[in-house]
Parts: sequence; C-alpha cells; structure tokens
Amino acid sequence: MPRCSVAPRTAWSVVLATLLAGCTTVGPDFKTPAAPTASSYTAGTLPAATASAPGALGPAQHLVTAGAVGSAWWTHFGSSRLDALVQQALRNSPTLEAARATLRQAQETYRAQAGSTLYPTVSAKLGASRSAFSASSQGIDSSSTKIFNLYNAGIAVNYNLDLFGGNRRALEALAAQADYQAYQLAGARLSVAGNVVTTAFAQAQLAAQIAATRAIAAAQADELAITRKREQIGAASRVEVLSLQTQYEQTLASLPPLRNKLQQAGHLLALLVGQAPGQAHIAPFQLSDFQLPANLPVVVPSELVRQRPDVQASTALLHAATAQYGVAVSNLYPQINLSASLGSQALTTGALFGPGSIIWSLAGQLAQPLFNAGLHAGASAAQANLQAAGANYRQTVLQALRNVADALRQLDNDAQALQAQAAADSAAQESLHLVEQQYHLGAASYLQLLSAQQQAQSARIGLLAAQAARLADSAALYQAMGGGALSGKPAAAAS
Repeated sequence: MPRCSVAPRTAWSVVLATLLAGCTTVGPDFKTPAAPTASSYTAGTLPAATASAPGALGPAQHLVTAGAVGSAWWTHFGSSRLDALVQQALRNSPTLEAARATLRQAQETYRAQAGSTLYPTVSAKLGASRSAFSASSQGIDSSSTKIFNLYNAGIAVNYNLDLFGGNRRALEALAAQADYQAYQLAGARLSVAGNVVTTAFAQAQLAAQIAATRAIAAAQADELAITRKREQIGAASRVEVLSLQTQYEQTLASLPPLRNKLQQAGHLLALLVGQAPGQAHIAPFQLSDFQLPANLPVVVPSELVRQRPDVQASTALLHAATAQYGVAVSNLYPQINLSASLGSQALTTGALFGPGSIIWSLAGQLAQPLFNAGLHAGASAAQANLQAAGANYRQTVLQALRNVADALRQLDNDAQALQAQAAADSAAQESLHLVEQQYHLGAASYLQLLSAQQQAQSARIGLLAAQAARLADSAALYQAMGGGALSGKPAAAAS
C-alpha cells in the first residue's frame, strides 16, 4: 500500500517535467514599434523664440529641446490659485475616479485569470452516502436487503498543460489591456488638467472683454445723448441719431452672450473639480493672474511616442492584438489536461483514514482538433485584428506629430498676432491721449473724444483676445508634448 501512495507523485513529477521541457509559445512575439524617423515636426524651420510684444503677456518665449515635460506643467503660468484648482480637480474629478476603477478592474481581471491558468487547481471534498443493496437485483436468490454507509474524502488536482502557450498568450493580452487602462488614466489626468487651465484662461478673457464692452457702451450712450441734443437744436440729423442708436443697441446686445459664456466657464470649472455649479465658490480669474512661461519644452519626435499617453495606449492595444492572435493560433494545436486525485473511502468514519482505505488516480487527456473550420477562421480574424491595430497605432503616431506641429505653428502665428494687436492698442491709446489733450484745449469736440475712446476700447478687446490665445497656445503645447503624464511607466498588471 505505501507503494501506491508514492507512485502517483513520482509519475506526476516525471510527466510534468517531460512535457514542460517541450513547451513553446506559438504566434508572433510582440515588439515595440520603431520610433518615428522624422527629425522635426514642421516642414519649415521654426524660430528659436516667438515674437515679442510689450506687456506682461507679450514677452518672447524660447523653444527648448527637452527629454521630457514636467508633470506639474501648469505651475509655469505663475498662478497659485490655478495650481490649487488643478490639484483639486485631480483629486475630486469623477472622470478620474472612474478611470482609476476601470484600471483596478483590468488589473484584478489579470490576476484572476493568472491564478486559474498558471497554477493547478486543487479542491478538497468530503462526502457521505447511505445506500441499500438487494441481492435479488444482482440475480441472487435472496430476499434480504443490505443497508450500508459509505464515507469518502479526497483531494483533486487539475492542470491544463499550456504546451503551445495559449494560456500564456491570453494572460499577455490581459496584461496589455491593463497597461492600456493605465495609459488611459494618464491621458484622462492630462485632459482634466488641460481643461481646467484653458477654461481659466477663457474665463479671464471673457471677464476682461465684458468690462471693455461695457466701457464702449457707456461711451456710445454719451455720444447718443449728445447727438439727440444736437438734433433738437438742428445741428444733427435724425439719420445720425438712428445710426448711433443702432451701434449702441448692438453693443448692448453683445453683452448677454458674453455673460452666458462667462457663466458657462464657471459651471465647467465647477464640474471639473467635482462640484455642482450651485455649490462651487470659485472666484473668477483675471488675465493679470497669469504669466507666460519663458521657456517651452519641445520633445524630439523619437521621444514623443514615449511621452504621450494616447500613443502608449495604442501601443498597448497593439500588444494585446498580437497576444490574441497567438491565442487563436494555439487553438489549432493539441490541448493537454492532467488530473490527479488522492483520497480514502471506507464504510465507517473510523476507518476513513486508515491504510486500507487509500485510493488514488492519475489521468491525462490530449485533444487534437481534426476538423473545425471555425478555428482557422478565428485565426484569420485575429490576424486581421492585429493588422488593424498596427494601422491604428501608425495613425495615432501621425496624429500626435500633427498635433505638435499645429501647436508649434499656432504658437508662432499667435505671437505675431499679439505683436500686431499690441501695436494697434498702443496706437489707439496714444491717439486717445492726444484727443484728450485737444479736448481740454478746446481743439476737439466731445464727440471726437468719445469716438477715440471707443476705438481704444475696441483695440483693447483685440489685445485681450490675443493675450488669452498666447496663454492657451502655451498650454496646448505642454499637452501636445504629453504634459509629463508618463514620467514613470504606469503600474499595470504586466509589470
């Protein structure tokens, strides 16, 4: 009997060692795609610094080649209130909470699958039954019935021998999916931070534009009142009055849409930080709260693919598609299942674990598909999915390069626009100053002064829009460069 208890363990070890030595993994191994070979983002050469304009938001910005972008890039805009708001959004955003939960789900799915496929499953059972045996049912001439109890206890082990790597490929695909969710979380963090920053800039621009528009409306109201008095004494025509009234009413009509956009910006900021609009108390931002970063980092194209979460997420999907193709290929090969059990069986509980009650079994099963057209179609479908994932990856890389090129060009062009707007604003302010002097000396009428004031305010509105655009362009470039979202590889199941 002792020989029976040793033999199963010896046979199990020999079979397992022999088969594992011959295990292989079918299907292609994933290789990280080569980095882009482009040396620059745009067809022409970009200047090393942007155009400059006088004022707090008009200095030249220098483009500096960098290996990475700092993770807290929004701090370069010089607003502690903005920094605090971004941090609040990163803590409380429901979008990020959902992304973190989705990542945990992917990680736990990997662990669950790994636990059931990498290791044998071991189960224990304990049972009892009461049976009646009739001799006559077996053709024996007897009317007696034997009633007896049967007790059994045992441990069963089952293992799917992954001879051709189908299980390992399936785990590899799940690990890549977990990586994908980790990069999705990084991308969501970058998006939330970017939305808070750009919304704050838009809010500041709208507040300044509303103030300037109100000043224009006040000047137009004064001009309209004077012209009506001149009409009463015959010094102005009805046409002049109606023309000025039309301009004044149009200016007033432009204020409600501006206020609506300003209020919507406040609502959006509340949403981004995880609060209801009616409960949030976020003081409006002003353009004077911000400064332009003196230096802007530019990551070279070959490194950009490692910095952007969207490109890395696409890489993870390509990895998953490669592994899933390996699973489909492995289904064409034999599947081997091993099982073993060790237990005892007796008629009484006292004899259940005695030496004479030991029973054991060792079994192996090999299944080879002989005809299943669906398996080959499944492999072809997985191969097509792999090709699609490769094309999607290349499209994502091209889109990333285009995104950076657009940001760089917009940065340069808007800097030139700000320079021109600053010059126009300076000329309008100087013109207003000269008209004010002439008015005080009696050489200019009040209407001329009001006209100069309106012109100056209109030029100021253009300047405000150009300043806000420069801030938004800088934020867009940080985001296009990956925004420091991948300062470290996300911790996914495959790590």
